[in-house]
Amino acid sequence: MALVNEHFLKLPGSYLFSDIAKKINTFKITHPQKEIIRLGIGDVTRPLPPACIEAMHKAVEELAAASTFHGYGPEQGYDFLREAIIKKDYATRGITLAVNEVFVNDGAKSDTGNIGDILRHDNSVGVTDPIYPVYIDSNVMSGRSGVLDPNTGKWSNITYMPCTSENNFIPEIPKKRIDIVYLCYPNNPTGTTLTKAELKKWVDYALANDTLILFDAAYEAYIQEPDVPHSIYEIKGAKRCAIEFRSFSKTAGFTGVRCGYTVVPKELTAATLTGERVSLNALWNRRQCTKFNGASYITQRAAEAIYSPEGQQQIQETIDYYMTNARIMREGLEEAGLEVYGGVNAPYIWVKTPNNTPSWRFFEQMLYEANVVGTPGVGFGPSGEGYIRLTAFGERANCIEAMQRIKNWL
Repeated sequence: MALVNEHFLKLPGSYLFSDIAKKINTFKITHPQKEIIRLGIGDVTRPLPPACIEAMHKAVEELAAASTFHGYGPEQGYDFLREAIIKKDYATRGITLAVNEVFVNDGAKSDTGNIGDILRHDNSVGVTDPIYPVYIDSNVMSGRSGVLDPNTGKWSNITYMPCTSENNFIPEIPKKRIDIVYLCYPNNPTGTTLTKAELKKWVDYALANDTLILFDAAYEAYIQEPDVPHSIYEIKGAKRCAIEFRSFSKTAGFTGVRCGYTVVPKELTAATLTGERVSLNALWNRRQCTKFNGASYITQRAAEAIYSPEGQQQIQETIDYYMTNARIMREGLEEAGLEVYGGVNAPYIWVKTPNNTPSWRFFEQMLYEANVVGTPGVGFGPSGEGYIRLTAFGERANCIEAMQRIKNWL
């Protein structure tokens, strides 16, 4: 008989956002006349940049003729996109990369979840808390997490590094050695950031302890302040200890198109049980060639267009739109008397619930009494209890209306 991967059975019954969808559907059935404003899931609302649309149309036309048709592409991505990524995202910041260190994918979620394929099941794992759920769930699936404590919401084999208002959302460097550490900055869900000096502490820790940092920089395009690094490779030595994940989803509205990329430096290695050092770039390339057939030609041409002068201007207009939403929301929530974090270098607003109200309770109160949807902070980890996340990806009028509803409600 076929046996299941029993690690999957350790997972909670459904993904966080599936639970939210069920609660929203229940509300809609019982309150069919109420209009809900959704500021929970981080999906975008602005259309794709015109430069990307034009590039996709041109790519489709190419596929209509035998002389310009494209079938299977390289699993690592087309060089035209990889070269544009290096030139615009890294060289402009003084970072040198080779084309074969960049791997184009179908969105950062895939690679952050799949990167564990090339890492042993018994590596120790550290996460900032709260955290993007995929990091935890993918390690549960591969058997690294241990056992879930239902009282604390923590997995026994995972080290949690709390990020709360009490420590200004700056995680404490572990006092013990950890094999793999996940960092996401600008952070999802809190919207907070690390300065270059703070990020350097993590790189120094990783180099001293032979630790691998998995650095999710999906929201780097939203950074507004000068001392916040856009890439971990701005820190000297990071190429020897870090893999970086990027996404076009929130930068250019590709949530439905699906494209991003992962950087695995060639000088980055990890060890076998016998102490042999192995290139993670080579292992990841082997994994991708086996399990991934590459993002579509049409999609990659659209992503390339982001880096054109027109594309850069258009995505900046979109980013400015969402960050204006974030400012409006921050100001509105503060006027309502709430403690608000994030929303300065990221499109996420992290709100402390009043009177220590539990996250799910506040979520339901806001849904039923203000008809506004957020995401319960505890869904991102134990340290998220007592917070709720709102996103600035909505339509401007809806963001303004939601803030008015919350003010009237509170």
